[in-house]
Amino acid sequence: MLHFERFTLANGLRVLVHIDKATPMVAMNILYDVGARDEDAGRTGFAHLFEHLMFGGSVNIPDYDEPLQMAGGENNAYTTNDITNYHLQLPLKNIETAFWLESDRMLSLAFSEKSLDVQKKVVSEEFKEHYLNKPYGNAWHLLRELAYKQHPYRWPTIGKNLQQIEEAHLDEVKAFFFKHYLPVNAIMCVAGNVTVEEVKKLSEKWFENIPAGEPYIRNITAEPAQEAARMETAHADVPVDALYKAWHMAGRLTQPYYAADLITEIMGSGFSSRLYQRLVKEQQLFSTVNCYHTGSLDPGLLVVEGKVREGKTLEEANAAVELEIAHLLNDGVTGDELQKAKNKIEALIAFEDMSLLSRANNLAFYELMGDAQLINEEWGKYQNITPDILIATAKNIFRAENSSTLFYRKNEQA
Repeated sequence: MLHFERFTLANGLRVLVHIDKATPMVAMNILYDVGARDEDAGRTGFAHLFEHLMFGGSVNIPDYDEPLQMAGGENNAYTTNDITNYHLQLPLKNIETAFWLESDRMLSLAFSEKSLDVQKKVVSEEFKEHYLNKPYGNAWHLLRELAYKQHPYRWPTIGKNLQQIEEAHLDEVKAFFFKHYLPVNAIMCVAGNVTVEEVKKLSEKWFENIPAGEPYIRNITAEPAQEAARMETAHADVPVDALYKAWHMAGRLTQPYYAADLITEIMGSGFSSRLYQRLVKEQQLFSTVNCYHTGSLDPGLLVVEGKVREGKTLEEANAAVELEIAHLLNDGVTGDELQKAKNKIEALIAFEDMSLLSRANNLAFYELMGDAQLINEEWGKYQNITPDILIATAKNIFRAENSSTLFYRKNEQA
């Protein structure tokens, strides 16, 4: 069980404190309740662009990394369709450096045309490297657009296309910052050999004078239920054909989410999974195959993807995947099979809890979902999934009309 205490500053910043007396380090995690789903369809990629801009200097600190490194610290950040997260770790004796750095960039970035141009070029190169020039790089652009027609999950975190990033103006970027990167829209978790009193004193000193800002009211169009199977074919210069299949599944705070997570473990996570054993090892239809889900806060996707072996067709591969799903729905799972999947997830949870940074990150995330205490109830929700609940969830997910299938074909050589 993870213990924590919480308080809220006058400007709305929520602060969690997790005490660990066994470490000489302190971790700080600041989670902003903004992701790619909060972008305008005509200006996507902004949340990810800010992941880069937030390291480009703030109003009083021209270089974020240098003072942190001098204090013996390290940092990183990531953006998803749901959140933007910044985290750092440094020796406890230099804890105030963390408060100084993070409070200044929450107060305001050092907006300039030069900084924006530099980061736009960085993001553009990332887009080209990973999404345009990399084999299968645009597969998720295509799959999201196929599966989602209304919800902003229809574009990935990097953005819809390169043009929208390249055309971003400074005034648009400023407006996005002062709409989302605010105390009232943030959660901070401090973990280490600290006291609540110490963290509260430093939080009030460095953060409380930052204007709260207006609370962001999310108003996202829900994705309507899919009523017919969708299929699309893409062609590209790739080594082998690839299959991508997606089905809509429940959001993060529902019981079916936990059942879906266990389904992906059983079907396609690791060498002992059903899809690997039957379609890679026995039938040799795929060279690799995986089953996973997007982990989204709003209803997400359960996905099967695999690279098809030379000499085999996408049609054969697709039929084999559907046959394995039919076996799951018709024959169910054994108690041992389900327990093995639960054991893997329990081990993963325990492994994550070993890291101070992970604990700070996860506590902030669960607080965003409604209450950090949920982190201590997570394992019980997996334990409560029975074979009957799992199969009922699988039958609801793996309906033909709920599926989107992408055939990613290699171009034939002339």
